[in-house]
Amino acid sequence: MTVPGRRQERLQDQIRAELAEMIELELKDPRIGFATVTKVDLRPDLRSAHIWVSVNGDKEAQDGTLEGLRSAMGYLRHELCLRLRLRRVPELIFVLDHSAEDMHRIESLLDQANKNT
Repeated sequence: MTVPGRRQERLQDQIRAELAEMIELELKDPRIGFATVTKVDLRPDLRSAHIWVSVNGDKEAQDGTLEGLRSAMGYLRHELCLRLRLRRVPELIFVLDHSAEDMHRIESLLDQANKNT
């Protein structure tokens, strides 16, 4: 593994941990429901990061949470700059993570298949 790769992985983990803490404890936007930062994909040039967020609730709650997170992006980037001492903070792109929903759907399909056999 190359040195830039390790730096990128370490920075992804730090960004995920800091964002998770800020979303849970500091953001007071009523649109933001129970959200969990599941993954951060940082581009190799460190200019943008896709933040994968899992949100409990229906489609409306998920959309509201994404809207709230996008409106808090300036605060989140500023805080990341201060906490991680970065010269340039990547652009944050929030994306819904549907992996938990997909897992539940697959489990229910497998249960149905087992019951039918």
